[in-house]
Amino acid sequence: MLKITYCTLSLIAAGHMLAQTPQTPPKPQPGTPATATIPPPVVKPEAPPVAPDAVIMIIGDQKVTKAQYEGFINSMPERIRTEAFGPNKRKVAEQLADIKAMAVEAKKRGLDKKPDVQQQVNFQIENFLANALFQTMTADAKADDASVQAYFEKNKKDYENVTARHILIRFAGSRVPLKPGQKDLTDIEARAKAAELQKAIKGGKDFAVVAKAESDDTGTGEQGGSLGSFGHGQMVPEFETAAFSLPVNEVSEPVKSPFGYHIIQVQSRDAKKLADVRAEIEAKLKPEQARLMVEDLKKQANITLDENYFGK
Repeated sequence: MLKITYCTLSLIAAGHMLAQTPQTPPKPQPGTPATATIPPPVVKPEAPPVAPDAVIMIIGDQKVTKAQYEGFINSMPERIRTEAFGPNKRKVAEQLADIKAMAVEAKKRGLDKKPDVQQQVNFQIENFLANALFQTMTADAKADDASVQAYFEKNKKDYENVTARHILIRFAGSRVPLKPGQKDLTDIEARAKAAELQKAIKGGKDFAVVAKAESDDTGTGEQGGSLGSFGHGQMVPEFETAAFSLPVNEVSEPVKSPFGYHIIQVQSRDAKKLADVRAEIEAKLKPEQARLMVEDLKKQANITLDENYFGK
């Protein structure tokens, strides 16, 4: 069996980077007219298709057909398949041929008969089989309704989103830089200004107009304070707590964060139902279901380790 080593992958990656290196165009020679005609690029004719049973690789007396080679490549991880069928197609083939040639020579020298080599080969086979079994278990695993429901209830907040806008008033030491000519407000002054703006909006002033004129978050200020839609974990904790507890369309009291004082208005709130995310949850639970099957398998195998040697 051919094996692609870490070294091989590194060489492939290096070759890919070299292939991407832009080439410096040649400098025009003295006397060359600036308007010299550049000949059109030569278009190489497309190579004819290769039959599945055609021999595409020969190592000594071993012949490998296209079907055999592609079957082997398709059994490899995705990143190797991408390289082997992509721009580094020949380099991958050359390195696989190198490995196979060295393996042939190793057998000629009888290295495959050495006990330590056989042990390593056997371990590699067992390790491969164990990984293949776990992948099969994961693919075949089915999460029951109770597990899906329990996961959904435990992680409900991951499926909640709010659409909101805000006005930010910074204070001295804030993470937001001062605007040119702007006064560096103290914490008390910043909170007082935020409270005044909140009162004005509740009194009828347009939130978007106030945000554009007064918000120290210049990026969202130009958009009327719009933050778009966001979920849990995307905002600083103080802001998140307020946004996910504030009733829709209500204007918040000033909320302090490391950026300053925020006036927040939640425009809409969306919470996905279990039916909307069932397939996603089932996919997430598959590896855990497979791990449970492995635990059952280990119990059935009746594994015992000598505590005098391995400890407890």
